[in-house]
Amino acid sequence: MFTVHSIIGSPFGRAVLATLIEKDAPYRIQALGPGAHRGPEHIARHPFGRVPAIDHDGFQLYETQAILRYIDRVFPNPPLTPADPKAAARMDQVMNANDWYLFRVVGVPVIFNRVVAPKLGFPGNDEAVVAALPEARACVAAMDTLLGDAPFVAGETLTLADLHLFPHVDMMTECAEGREMLAGTKLAAWHERLATRPCFQRTSWDALLEAA
Repeated sequence: MFTVHSIIGSPFGRAVLATLIEKDAPYRIQALGPGAHRGPEHIARHPFGRVPAIDHDGFQLYETQAILRYIDRVFPNPPLTPADPKAAARMDQVMNANDWYLFRVVGVPVIFNRVVAPKLGFPGNDEAVVAALPEARACVAAMDTLLGDAPFVAGETLTLADLHLFPHVDMMTECAEGREMLAGTKLAAWHERLATRPCFQRTSWDALLEAA
């Protein structure tokens, strides 16, 4: 049994839950309340106060990419890491680009202020959004180039990169600036294809709130 400690709405937590669903692995969600990720109980799980963190029958682990790869090793079917070295490298590249660039220049300044803050009842920072848009647009264009013409990030089959990236792109579709950046891109078509998968339908913000 996997216990997933996360905040409802976290795209990183959603990636872990979606991967567990794809693997048909047993799990439960331990939702963290406001500010709980900075409390001593969670800091004992994750010393940097981030989410998610997991407990798998006593084995504790944090950092989303490490968690996804662990799940893929514990439950090897269906495989979510390509056997081909080039496809695996593309998977790794997109996962890292998501964390270092897309989340930093789109997720933090744009998505937080336009999507997350209103959902939590906080005012958004319009100036931060406007200032971030040039770099955000360049980042989305680079991610679009990485996707190429394949149906999935690393080729013809679903990989960890798709499960890792989708929650972030999905949140972009919830605000005008995000939709504008995605309009006409291959990322938009990729998002539309993946949005029908049960693992993402069952892990939307509203679905998780209802489950919690």
